[in-house]
Amino acid sequence: MSLADPAEVRAHLIASARARQSITYSELLAHLGYAFSRPKMRALCKVLEAVDAETEGRGEPELAVLVVRQSDGLPGQGWWIGSALSHGYKGDWDGPDARRLIRRLHAQAFDYWSER
Repeated sequence: MSLADPAEVRAHLIASARARQSITYSELLAHLGYAFSRPKMRALCKVLEAVDAETEGRGEPELAVLVVRQSDGLPGQGWWIGSALSHGYKGDWDGPDARRLIRRLHAQAFDYWSER
């Protein structure tokens, strides 16, 4: 059983993109009616993978990248393992190069969804 309906998660992420804001794992879980826990976060990551598979099929910019850690504003390990290479990124998961990549991907989602 899935933690949440991918369509509901997608709607929250599109709202974040339209507001030109990232969303933390704990904020998204709260929107879905859950308190933050590591098991819930891991379950959310599976839903995020499904959301991004759908966005790719639609030719839209990815949305899972908008979900970030509260501590540093960067996506978690699951995103880096699953998505960073698709952008040709092989560097560290933190630091200036990582932040540049994430800012660029956020801007793509923000620009795309703010126009719709």
